[in-house]
Amino acid sequence: MRTEDLLPPRRRRCERCLRPATACICRWITPLSSAVDLLILQHPMEVSNAKGSARLLHLSVAGSRLLTGEQFDPAILQAALTQMGRRAVLLYPETAEHTPSALAMPAAQLRAEQITLVVLDGTWRKSRKMLYLNPVLQELPRLALSGLGASRYRIRKAHAPDQLSTLEAACHALGQLEGDQEKFQTLRDRFADFVDVFALNQGRL
Repeated sequence: MRTEDLLPPRRRRCERCLRPATACICRWITPLSSAVDLLILQHPMEVSNAKGSARLLHLSVAGSRLLTGEQFDPAILQAALTQMGRRAVLLYPETAEHTPSALAMPAAQLRAEQITLVVLDGTWRKSRKMLYLNPVLQELPRLALSGLGASRYRIRKAHAPDQLSTLEAACHALGQLEGDQEKFQTLRDRFADFVDVFALNQGRL
């Protein structure tokens, strides 16, 4: 008998999504393939956040990678960025403090099969700190999203209607890079279902 089998039900964890059994998100996993290589860098404080969307994104997009940390070893981070032999592009808005060479890159310059999309999972403040602490990320060209609608992520405070969750932003970016937004709509819809259930249960998931 495994030790976890002796734990009270509320403390048991799902081996797939790593959440407590009572808060398992596996029913919302939506298997998808993407020509783009997806690398998610998650802030440590987001790992246990019940409202977080990065784990669902990672479990849904085949071949995606999820690394947790705030400041990464430069060699390890560089290896992760170049592992697939592709061009790494950071999903992050333009900021005045960075040089023009690091600013937005039109998606049309590369085919989807040539790109590793790097997504930072954290609040705006946490993601800015991750960017500051990892100069390797500062050097990456950036992808600017276009045609954004309102976020459906109503369980977390946002300062503007088009401030998206990690999952929503990544899905939109993948669709933009592949030229097929509909391909990722199902996952966005499943995430909206998760948000509805979370709100209905007042965060008890």
